[in-house]
Amino acid sequence: MGQTARVSAIAWIAAVSLAAWLWLLLCQGFFWRTDVRLPPRRDPDEWPSVCVVVPARDEAAVLPASLPSLLAQEYPGRAEIFLIDDGSSDRTGVLARELAETHGGLPLTVTSPGEPPTGWTGKLWAVRHGIGLARARRPEYLLLTDADIAHAPDSLRELVAAARTGGFDVVSQMARLRVESLWERLVVPAFVYFFAQLYPFRRIGGKGTRTAAAAGGCVLLRAEAAERARIPDAIRHAVIDDVALARAVKGSGGRVWLGLAERVDSVRPYPRLHDLWRMVSRSAYAQLRHNPLLLLGTVAGLVLVYLVPPAALVAGLATGSGAAGVLGGAAWLLMTGTYIPMLRYYGQPLWLAPLLPFTAFLYLLMTVDSAVQHYRGRGAAWKGRTYTRPDAVADEHPL
Repeated sequence: MGQTARVSAIAWIAAVSLAAWLWLLLCQGFFWRTDVRLPPRRDPDEWPSVCVVVPARDEAAVLPASLPSLLAQEYPGRAEIFLIDDGSSDRTGVLARELAETHGGLPLTVTSPGEPPTGWTGKLWAVRHGIGLARARRPEYLLLTDADIAHAPDSLRELVAAARTGGFDVVSQMARLRVESLWERLVVPAFVYFFAQLYPFRRIGGKGTRTAAAAGGCVLLRAEAAERARIPDAIRHAVIDDVALARAVKGSGGRVWLGLAERVDSVRPYPRLHDLWRMVSRSAYAQLRHNPLLLLGTVAGLVLVYLVPPAALVAGLATGSGAAGVLGGAAWLLMTGTYIPMLRYYGQPLWLAPLLPFTAFLYLLMTVDSAVQHYRGRGAAWKGRTYTRPDAVADEHPL
């Protein structure tokens, strides 16, 4: 009798997991589709001026692969670059000047704002300094892009055309991350998949929706909208600054668009699991507003949605419970099917799709580790800085 009850409980839990997957498949903004690319666009009659702001801290290893792509932008209007050296201990600033002298192209200004004051993250303090310099040029748009992002020659042109045509105050692209090592293949496509599940791209760009997000590697921002939303002062302590920026702009009446990139790539390598672990865990608990109840809910949700299906299938096969096996297998099949488009976008083999539960388990551990580090007083540690103060502003989180 006891074994029958356990098998029945497994079947019921598997049924709930399957119901969750059916809801995700049909009701979560079709998050699993990867066809949200730059919206329809046409060249404006007159190209607006743009200032590119690049915050950089200890980026000498990646600048040779990224900065020349910005210098070489084929933009018909006036554009210039401000690289803000955020207290680097390597040759970031010097190397940037050398690359500009070697490659030519768009004008480059390299400067440093000094250490951030209390209440500011280093990146946003650098962005504030860069935007301040840019405003003296009175640009219509600001391109905020990370130092590890490489742009195709027409990237800026296409971004501006999309913003002008669609009337968007923010046009952001999720840069295509590097997937070369085994761990990158396992973790990186899932990272973008999970992000899209939290912030469905179709909902972000739709009129009348409150969901907002951006991808910090590539954010074209209308200068007027930045002033109206008080960017970056309004989000100065945000670790997850890209989502906070989008929420601030949308909350002030602006329109935001986010999609997958075709002309924007990250050149930063994450060859080891340790590297990817640090990337995720440094901000995972901030995403949960440093709230233990949200952490417990997230862990329970990951278990129900990603770990229950394969466990129910195995349990069903082991106990002879057809219901548990069928329900668990159906949920796993749906999970696998929704992951395939992201693997195709990244050019990865489809046999990785059934391994998504394993990757989700890794993310569960990373999230728990993020909370542990927070309560140990280490907060969000990144490049020699530790942000111990909770930065859980409401604008960082989806509804």
